[in-house]
Amino acid sequence: MTTRTGQDEAIVVGAGPNGLAAAVTLARHGLRVTVLEAADTIGGGTRSGELTVPGVLFDHCSSTHIMGAGSPFLRSLDLKRYGLEWAWPEVDLAHPLDGGAGAGALYRSVEETAAGLGEDGPAWRRLFGPLAADAEALTDEVMRPMLKVPRHPFRLARFGLRALQPASLVARRFRTARARALFGGVAAHLFGPLDQPVGASVGLMIIAAGHRFGWPVARGGSQAIADALAAMLTEAGGRIETGVRVRSLAELPPAGTVLLDLAPAAAAGVIGDRLPPRVRRAYTTRFRHGPGAFKLDLAVEGGVPWRDEACRRAGTLHLGGTFEQIARAEAEMSRGRMPERPFMLISQQYLADPDRSAGEVHPVSAYAHVPHGWPGDATEAMLDQFERFAPGTRERIVAADAKSTAELERDNANYVGGDIVGGANTPLQLTMRPRVALDPYRTGVPGVYLCSAATPPGAGAHCMSGHNAALSALRALGIRR
Repeated sequence: MTTRTGQDEAIVVGAGPNGLAAAVTLARHGLRVTVLEAADTIGGGTRSGELTVPGVLFDHCSSTHIMGAGSPFLRSLDLKRYGLEWAWPEVDLAHPLDGGAGAGALYRSVEETAAGLGEDGPAWRRLFGPLAADAEALTDEVMRPMLKVPRHPFRLARFGLRALQPASLVARRFRTARARALFGGVAAHLFGPLDQPVGASVGLMIIAAGHRFGWPVARGGSQAIADALAAMLTEAGGRIETGVRVRSLAELPPAGTVLLDLAPAAAAGVIGDRLPPRVRRAYTTRFRHGPGAFKLDLAVEGGVPWRDEACRRAGTLHLGGTFEQIARAEAEMSRGRMPERPFMLISQQYLADPDRSAGEVHPVSAYAHVPHGWPGDATEAMLDQFERFAPGTRERIVAADAKSTAELERDNANYVGGDIVGGANTPLQLTMRPRVALDPYRTGVPGVYLCSAATPPGAGAHCMSGHNAALSALRALGIRR
């Protein structure tokens, strides 16, 4: 590493999307930035690769980027010039039901979605029409810390009155199993009980943003997000060094600003004795990690034989049955018990990005929600869920790659216990993470900031946690945006 001195030097530890976003923000404001990444490749949760057979491309974690396409930070950059291009499937999301009841289908168009929901169409239109119209203003609000003066107070208030409710209460607006399940599957992105306060917030925001921006993938794999940010950083004079594991601030060269794209406990370990005791307690004792994920990547000959036509055209699917079945599975998982029928998220990215396939062998990625740190193998339970809605799936599988909660954490140290969302989405941590503070990015050590998904607004390849943390650092340096 090249040693430099001066307040205009910045070091970012971690080259995930948030670390890269922080580095780009600092470099664009004149700081000389070095990014240090422990792995041999950059990207963190936005890495991609051939996990099963040659020529079949999978995303290592994040795959569908509703909030990425809607991110105020990413929308402010001309990342297409650096190779990032969004691609949309014909159907954004499908949610199949048992017994040939037909899948709920979510489209970018509120009207088209409502038209497919029968008697619940008007209720869907009333709820999501105004939210979708306000989506750009809402994303600008909710992707910043909660303890702030809102830029759009009336729009935020209208959203907030519904977002404070449990998802189970919002679901009562709909009479049909199809509409309730369609909403419930998105609400389950909460990774927690659907009857908890503020539980509707995640589902409402994702659906509203999806109606505005769609549910796209990054053409060529999610790695394109990291590669585009890295190219922009390099052009701005920044540097990235891989294979460098940072265990202590003492190992770093002199720098006026340090940003840590790390889980809170790991950040506490790196900062060491300089961390104020109250912050250490918040990072290591009070901060709660969320449930885990079990990941299953399948190379499927001819694609999954879904019963429902909408599922065959959908880039994303939710498997879990009715709203009530999803709610039971999520409640069991949150209590530390593995559900017999876990809730699952499926990505068929090749429908929007055909170059991810090798001939008729297509990549199909699946996550199951499992208890935090669950040590078991969910492969058979997940394949049973596939067979439930797509009989004959097993016969089409050419190769598979499974990752347990422990393996996910080994692949990315920020995924503690398989927690891919950067912390439990409890009512408190949904609004104030990783601790109660006016500026949640400050660690209490001058010049040192936390910029991982454990900070607002949380998980997703929207890069806003890193961008927000960098803005906090710039304010401390007296540099205007």
